[in-house]
Amino acid sequence: MDIRKVKKLIELLDETGVAEIEIKEGEESVRISRHPTGAAGAMHMMPAHPMMHYAQPQHAQAPPPAAASAPVAPAPAAAATQNPDQVVTAPMVGTFYSAPAPGAKSFVDIGSEVKPGDVLCIIEAMKMMNQIESDKAGKIVSVLVKNGDPVEFGQPLFVIE
Repeated sequence: MDIRKVKKLIELLDETGVAEIEIKEGEESVRISRHPTGAAGAMHMMPAHPMMHYAQPQHAQAPPPAAASAPVAPAPAAAATQNPDQVVTAPMVGTFYSAPAPGAKSFVDIGSEVKPGDVLCIIEAMKMMNQIESDKAGKIVSVLVKNGDPVEFGQPLFVIE
C-alpha cells in the first residue's frame, strides 16, 4: 500500500476523531488505531475523548429501547451488589459482542481466568469494532450482558473476582 495513502488515513483519523480504521486493498491491509499502546499512545488518547463525549448525548436517547428490553434492566441491579472495583463497565455506547465473529467462541465465559490486557468483548460503536480489555486480573464470575445487546456508557458488563 502506498505510504501517501497511509498518511491520508492518519490525517482522516485526526480530522474526524474516529478511533480506528481498517482498509483492505486486495491482499494488503492496514489498520490504524488511536488505542493507547505505550507512551506514544498516551498522546493520542486526548483527541479520542471528544468522541466519547459525543456518544453520551445518544445515552439520553437510548433509554426507550433499553427500557423495552427486560434482560438489560436486572443487570445493573445485580452489579450494584458487587464491589465497584470488581465490575467492568462499558466505556462507550454501542452493541456488545462476546466473540470476535458470529459463531466463534466467546472471548471469556463465566469461570474464565483473565489478566490485565485480555480482551473481554467487543463493543461496536459507529461501525467501529472496539476491543474492551480487562484492567484487572481475576476470574469472571458474571456476564451481565447478552451477545448483540445494546449497551450504554457506564453500564456494567462483567464482574471479576
